[in-house]
Amino acid sequence: MGRFDVRTTAAADRAVVALTGECDLEGREAMIAALLAAVDSAPIVHVDLAGVTFLDSSGVHSLVIAHHAAERAGVRLYVGNAEGAVARVLEITGVADLLRPPPCVPGHEDRNHD
Repeated sequence: MGRFDVRTTAAADRAVVALTGECDLEGREAMIAALLAAVDSAPIVHVDLAGVTFLDSSGVHSLVIAHHAAERAGVRLYVGNAEGAVARVLEITGVADLLRPPPCVPGHEDRNHD
C-alpha cells in the first residue's frame, strides 16, 4: 500500500485539508477524522487534492461522508486541484460536480475548471 498523509491548516474563515499519497482503505479513517474535524472548525473547508496520486471508492466515500456532515452543519466543503486519474474518478462518480469550489473563492480555484 502507498503512503497517505493528511495535514490541516486553519484560519478564522476556512480550513484547508491537504491530502497526499493514496486515498484508499488504509488511510480512510485518518481522512474521515481530518475532514470531520475541519467541518467542525470552520465555515468553509477546502480539500486540496494536489498531492493525491490514487483515489479509490474508500476515498470517494470519505469525501461524501464529509460532504453530508458539512451540509448538516451549514459548512461549505469543496475539493480542488485534482489531476489525472484522481480527477477522472471524481468526474465519473459525480463527486467533482458535488464538491466543485464556488467561483468566488479567491486563491482556491480548481485548476481543472474555469
